[in-house]
Amino acid sequence: MRKAVPLMIQGTHSDAGKSSIVTALCRIFVQDGFKTAPFKSQNMSLNSYITIYGEEIGRAQGVQAEAAGIIATTDMNPILIKPTGNYQSQIVVHGKPYRNMEAGDYRQDFFQQGLKIITDSYDRLAASYERIVIEGAGSPAEINLNDRELVNMRVANIANAPVILVGDIEKGGVFASLVGTLQLLEPEDRKRVIGVIINKFRGDVSLLEPGLNWFEEYTGIPILGVVPYIDNLTIEAEDSVVLNQYSTKLDFSKDLDIAVIRHPLISNFTDIDPFFEESDCHVRFVNSVNDLGEPDLLILPGSKNTIEDMMFLHKSGLANRIMDLVEKDTVIVGICGGYQMLGNSIEDDYQIESLHTKVDGLGLIPLKTKMTQTKTTVHSKGIARFGEENIPVSGYEIHMGESYFEKECSHFIQLPNRNEGVITRDKHIFGTYLHGIFHNDLFRETLLNELRIKKGLEPIRNRASFAQKREASFDLLAQVVRENIQIDRIHKLMTNFFASREKS
Repeated sequence: MRKAVPLMIQGTHSDAGKSSIVTALCRIFVQDGFKTAPFKSQNMSLNSYITIYGEEIGRAQGVQAEAAGIIATTDMNPILIKPTGNYQSQIVVHGKPYRNMEAGDYRQDFFQQGLKIITDSYDRLAASYERIVIEGAGSPAEINLNDRELVNMRVANIANAPVILVGDIEKGGVFASLVGTLQLLEPEDRKRVIGVIINKFRGDVSLLEPGLNWFEEYTGIPILGVVPYIDNLTIEAEDSVVLNQYSTKLDFSKDLDIAVIRHPLISNFTDIDPFFEESDCHVRFVNSVNDLGEPDLLILPGSKNTIEDMMFLHKSGLANRIMDLVEKDTVIVGICGGYQMLGNSIEDDYQIESLHTKVDGLGLIPLKTKMTQTKTTVHSKGIARFGEENIPVSGYEIHMGESYFEKECSHFIQLPNRNEGVITRDKHIFGTYLHGIFHNDLFRETLLNELRIKKGLEPIRNRASFAQKREASFDLLAQVVRENIQIDRIHKLMTNFFASREKS
């Protein structure tokens, strides 16, 4: 018997801010005394989250669970779609790879199976929580997709959920996008919309009031809030579209220049997030030789298709430019796919990720990687050997390949049952499968101070805890959203909607 009262957040388009609104509501509902869980039936993302059980879900749902103060499970995101770049996507079901499929095959062959997976997952959550905040994807008015969609109004029907529609005013045309979306909905679906939220507003809200009044008179649907643009939140983004807002150019006002290679199928780019919180660091994402320059630290992040992204490095000239930086003693770090790229070669005999079966790596460490049909997903804790320092670290691994050393080398991290990663004696090059390595405050401080000393700068001690900043950001997000939406009215609308639909 379901007991949870659900609320679904849909948007007029991708990147309207649905994930952040859901995150805020998860924290708000918990603050208001309700046991709350997030839910997203189907997520498409290369930025994944590993549960404590070693299962892979969308990062947004993991973050939302943390905001709600609960342990994330695969029921919160039972289906994860990870594009591989060759017109296919890896379908992850309840945290484990199911198989690679093309979009047409997924819609045609997987629909009924996916529908049951989603329904069962939601039912389990609904039996355990008092509030469920459901996130849609893209727009519910995608006419070409609606007959077999598994993430918007069909899920609202499964959950018997009222819907709040979110519009992003920052991109312009917010009233047109809201009205257009409503008009394209089926009449029964339109009845589910209990209100709208305008998101990412900058300026004096009184100047928006004529538009708000017009919208309510024209549609008969209430504006439930105007949420301002919120700067400096330490909460991970999920969609790589956010990378477009990050710098590609040098900032000479900061002591340390950190360049991150933005290869086409970059994944788990949130590994870099802690550096954005450091006052002496400027982080930039680069995908061309002209933008690379001579950074103090170069990071090769994760990849969903390491061979294809390694081929991009060769074709773009970045591979040769990275080799030039090696000669200049630039510190270079590879994480997961980036770690594989540091090696001698990457092979994919079974064409698991790529149609190409082999590519040469950068040859900076004696490593050979072979793609396997089994994915490693695990939380790990160990000791990082960083020169004379032995630093406790933790993180998670998520990768398809297995790597082999072609000659003896120094391992980077000692785990309880094995050694992991590689580091050169001079500490200028190191690689690891451990995502989240930079989230470890002591390791990050040690690395950054090594870079400072190398430049003749004084080290900075006792840097702020990233985890504490992140928790404070959950509270700040909830506070700002609560202050700018009609939360009491939302409670009443969703409860009344659910109760009336249950009776009928």
